[in-house]
Amino acid sequence: MLEVRDLHAYYGKSHILQGVDLAIGEGEIVSLLGRNGSGRSTTVKAIMGLVEGTGTVRWGEQELLGRKPFEIAHRGLGYVPENRDIFPRLTVQQNLLLGEKRGNKSGRWQLDDMYAMFPRLKERQHTEAGVLSGGEQQMLTLCRTLMGDPDLIMIDEPTEGLAPKIVEQVGEFLRALPQRGVAVLLVEQKLTIALEVSERCLVMGHGQIVFAGTPADLKGNTAVRREWLEV
Repeated sequence: MLEVRDLHAYYGKSHILQGVDLAIGEGEIVSLLGRNGSGRSTTVKAIMGLVEGTGTVRWGEQELLGRKPFEIAHRGLGYVPENRDIFPRLTVQQNLLLGEKRGNKSGRWQLDDMYAMFPRLKERQHTEAGVLSGGEQQMLTLCRTLMGDPDLIMIDEPTEGLAPKIVEQVGEFLRALPQRGVAVLLVEQKLTIALEVSERCLVMGHGQIVFAGTPADLKGNTAVRREWLEV
């Protein structure tokens, strides 16, 4: 589905990604773990065309590197940024409708699906998004991306700063996606949720993948956790 090979990216003269290799299959949840500054967010931004990169990013038979973000989105990739990027003066429902896929193809997600997953959004559907709590805004940005009907959704730190109950809801949301054929690349710092929802875990350090394996493999590898994850 998605295949990344020898991906490099720079911020100015800083060499951030130094040959990233990863692959994600259809309907798979993969977590990308690592400390701040390891290159996790830059990896998803480079895949999405928001950061210039070199190497290979293959989506099926198509090369994505060099394409604009909207072109990549139209090919079936969705991206949920860490800063959420909601439209604060628009209502919840208007934000969701802005994410809706246009054209002849009928998407697999409708407003009712969003409201079923997060009933709080239904309660707030006519409320301006700017006055929502942080947890509600996170629900909104997750659902707005889904309204674009992606086959792969890349989510950057969805549980950052959220209350435990909201974190639990986000976990349920993530587990539901493969049932609709949506793959997930989850950038996360909380090891607990990553181990709970993922089929595979990738650990980044110094702009490279330094570990790849199952959650059970990572749980059993104390050296990797101590070297690359623990603060």
